[in-house]
Amino acid sequence: MGLKRDIKKPIFCLSLLLLVLFWTACSSTVKERKEEPAVRETGTVGKYYHFEDVRVPKELNYNQKKSMVYEAPAFKAGVLFFSKWRIDMDSLIDFFYYHMEKDNWKLVNSFKGKESILNFSKPNKTCTIKITENWYWTTEVEIRVGPLGEKKM
Repeated sequence: MGLKRDIKKPIFCLSLLLLVLFWTACSSTVKERKEEPAVRETGTVGKYYHFEDVRVPKELNYNQKKSMVYEAPAFKAGVLFFSKWRIDMDSLIDFFYYHMEKDNWKLVNSFKGKESILNFSKPNKTCTIKITENWYWTTEVEIRVGPLGEKKM
């Protein structure tokens, strides 16, 4: 009986140590992945990722593996993915309303709820921002930018 108790204590300590090491290793790899080639800092407010007129809060973590940007001589289009654990969705929506207007985007419409969608346009392009709150307190942001299609009648 005493031998079982003596074995359980070191196993528990070893398991706890491995858990702490795993947790710190994961947090350091996330910080290392923040090297995006086309990122422009703008003070303490936000960053521009790949598109010079779509500012993103600096608190959001860029997911380069899921994101995609297509460039042609006439236009640039793409989908950018971001996430953040425990961020206020209303302040995030307010951020995009304010900064998109500052970058000369016009709000076309918006849908607010557990999943919010903000649609903006410029004379030659469009931007859709989808903000989703997950059940485990992670907020995901998907930004789609593309050319404005021609009207066909």
